[in-house]
Amino acid sequence: MPRFTLHGMWPSGPTYKVGLMLRLTNTPHDYEHVDLRAGAHKADAFLAKNRYGQVPVLEDHQTDICLCQSSVILDYLADETGQFGGAGRAERLRAREWQLWGAGQLTTGIYRTRALKLGFFKFPDQVAEANLQAALGALKELDGLIGASGWLVGGGATIADLDIYGIAAYAGQAQIDLHSFGHVRKWMARVEALPGFKGPLDCLPQSSVKAP
Repeated sequence: MPRFTLHGMWPSGPTYKVGLMLRLTNTPHDYEHVDLRAGAHKADAFLAKNRYGQVPVLEDHQTDICLCQSSVILDYLADETGQFGGAGRAERLRAREWQLWGAGQLTTGIYRTRALKLGFFKFPDQVAEANLQAALGALKELDGLIGASGWLVGGGATIADLDIYGIAAYAGQAQIDLHSFGHVRKWMARVEALPGFKGPLDCLPQSSVKAP
């Protein structure tokens, strides 16, 4: 039995972030599909793992720790795998700053606009426009903050890059053109060049899978 089990749903951006981290660190894990449309996330058994009734959830069978919230899970996996945690405490704190920043307008703007375009949710026109403008504003800010640097923190990829990439990667599904955000596109290409990388459509299975 592998040490970890990831509970999630393949269209979920937060689940993708964790799946990408597990893939890039070559960490064996079981994957349990949570059928949100069928209400599986509100079942007592799932709520015992995640009181918020959300995905993803990561179970560590070695330590009996069960975690929710993708940014927390990425932070935990950085410690447990010794990868993508940054070079020292200062870089880890900078990475956490990026994760908290990303949870604001970037997530709201891109994820909600994507949900609208894919028909997951409906918003009044005024709300939909506000979501789109939030996405564009956050992408402009991200583009300026990245500048010509290679990574968000330090000299290599960290959980900051995986977390923020796991939001920006859905811009296409949100029908948001990244052409004007040159630094963002170059940075995304660096993430996509990491060994073992897979994009949102290929990283997560669409049904439960046991590790080999």
